[in-house]
Amino acid sequence: MTERPKKVTSARVVRITRPTPHLVRLVFGGDELAELPVGEFTDHYIKILFPVPGVAYPEPIDLAGIRRDLPPAQWPRLRAYTVRAYDPVAGELTVDVVHHGDEGLAGPWTATLRPGDPVHFTGPGGAYAPNPDADWHLLVGDESALPAIAVALERLPAGAPAIVLAEIGDPTEEQHLPSPGRLDLTWLHRGDRPVGEALVAAVRALDFPPGDVHAFVHGEATFVRELRRLLRVDRGIPRERLSISGYWRRGMDDEGWRASKPDWNRQLEAEETVVS
Repeated sequence: MTERPKKVTSARVVRITRPTPHLVRLVFGGDELAELPVGEFTDHYIKILFPVPGVAYPEPIDLAGIRRDLPPAQWPRLRAYTVRAYDPVAGELTVDVVHHGDEGLAGPWTATLRPGDPVHFTGPGGAYAPNPDADWHLLVGDESALPAIAVALERLPAGAPAIVLAEIGDPTEEQHLPSPGRLDLTWLHRGDRPVGEALVAAVRALDFPPGDVHAFVHGEATFVRELRRLLRVDRGIPRERLSISGYWRRGMDDEGWRASKPDWNRQLEAEETVVS
């Protein structure tokens, strides 16, 4: 995975829309957005800074300086969001935020956000883009992975076969996902079931087409772990043809998940080694 050095980019909110009841689409604009290195990957992400209430940060914001001069309790918190679209000519960058209500950071923030409000972020990072030489593509994810899946589908070669399994809360959260590829798209409505349960069942039941697959599987860590084992061990997909990672984990905030993720990855790699 590559990530731009921790320079903080400053922008302002240009537009706010709601494509679905629980999805907030934010368009940022500003002079600093004209030359962002976006385009190589389809899972580009930025990390938005959420200031600690009551703490004033010197402008321009310098994360290294903040972490040097202020106690950790006063450091801004960061949350990662996939770049849904980027227009370097207009100097606009779009991210989708899943709104879960008034808890956490993003919910209260998006509820009060207005055009003209400032926003600061680091990045972009990224690592995945659909391999044009693959015989077919598999894209699996929950709401947190939908922006990256949507961008990947837009990047597919014309007529490229792709199986898409997308889990959402209910039918109102379905989106239009245009693509030049040949899509087999299934929306899985979660309802009251645990996140990812329907995705695991769908992948287990999937009749894999012949040929080399390039797979993208992202979302809640519990189901990602099950699918990583299924795809790597049971299906024998080589690691280099599989982009798979937990974006978040039930019962943990982002800081807790990021701190524990290296150990989580090591455990998965150990499991694959033992089984293989």
